[in-house]
Amino acid sequence: MTQGINQSRRNLFSRRKSNVIRPPWSKPEQAFTDNCTRCDKCIIACDTQIIKRGEGGFPEIDFSNDECTFCKQCVEVCPEPVFDTSLAQPWTYFASIKDNCLTATGVWCQSCKDACEPRAISFSMAVGQVPKPVINIDACTGCGACVSPCPADAITLMQTG
Repeated sequence: MTQGINQSRRNLFSRRKSNVIRPPWSKPEQAFTDNCTRCDKCIIACDTQIIKRGEGGFPEIDFSNDECTFCKQCVEVCPEPVFDTSLAQPWTYFASIKDNCLTATGVWCQSCKDACEPRAISFSMAVGQVPKPVINIDACTGCGACVSPCPADAITLMQTG
């Protein structure tokens, strides 16, 4: 008699949740998880405390309370070869507005714009409607400053490419 594969056990060996964001300048996922010893040094060094111990104990970014300042303290404190500072950009993420944005229901809100230092979020005016957010992907650094102030949890970070 053959037994089926226990998918819950198989998932223990899965390397990555589909929506996890590693710290800036991280190498590709497999190189990152192969070399990261889960020592928590990057978590402790993070000024804004957005690096959290995630699935499998690997560090991941959580923008629920703050933003990434790209200070490189996580990179500098890490003794393992999991970062690539030769990259032109710290990562390839940008903010994206979900359908549950308050402006979709007629509520005037610009909390994301107010939090965006690079001014990548603007609002387009339309007659008889509240202004709607527009993200300039070229200006967006993916810092996540717009995520936590959003009262509707309507902003997520997406990876380009």
